[in-house]
Amino acid sequence: MSAVVPLDTVASVNPVKAVYAHMDCLMTGIANLKKAGYNDIMVMSPMPRHEIEDAVYEGEPSPVRWFTLCGGLFGGTMVFSLMAMTSSNWPMILPGGKPVVSIPAFVPIMFEGTVLWASLATLIGLLLNCRLPATDLPAEAQDPRFSNDCFGIVLERVGAHDESKIVAILQASGAIEVSGGSSTHAAGALHA
Repeated sequence: MSAVVPLDTVASVNPVKAVYAHMDCLMTGIANLKKAGYNDIMVMSPMPRHEIEDAVYEGEPSPVRWFTLCGGLFGGTMVFSLMAMTSSNWPMILPGGKPVVSIPAFVPIMFEGTVLWASLATLIGLLLNCRLPATDLPAEAQDPRFSNDCFGIVLERVGAHDESKIVAILQASGAIEVSGGSSTHAAGALHA
């Protein structure tokens, strides 16, 4: 039997969204959040930028490359196995002592199978790592400005005790708007 926890004792968990007009301010916001120990951030950009990827993933290579390697190894092995089993099971007389499983004759088709399966595995790895289709995006990440001309940072699970610190970090980094949590803060209110 589970105990019932009163609502007033549960710390509220609210997403916080920051909107940036310039990429330099966004990069400052990412760096300041990382320094403060907040690593679970979602960054939105209207265009792909390597600087953002380097800042978020801190130079770690993409895990999609492992999907490509596994798909290529699987494809080459399976195509070779298919050809070898077909050649060895096919009843024919080979004159002149030629081998039944002739590797030089198999190389072009093995290459094609490797490329085919590596590309399919890369597509699957890309879709999985990009979390596509993105049906479970928070409402804060679906701001239409992020696909037009603005950059954004969304922190999904922000406790009430961290909210004011995160809002201060995002505002100090040059966000034009910080919303979510318990309130909305515009940049104009900071400089008034």
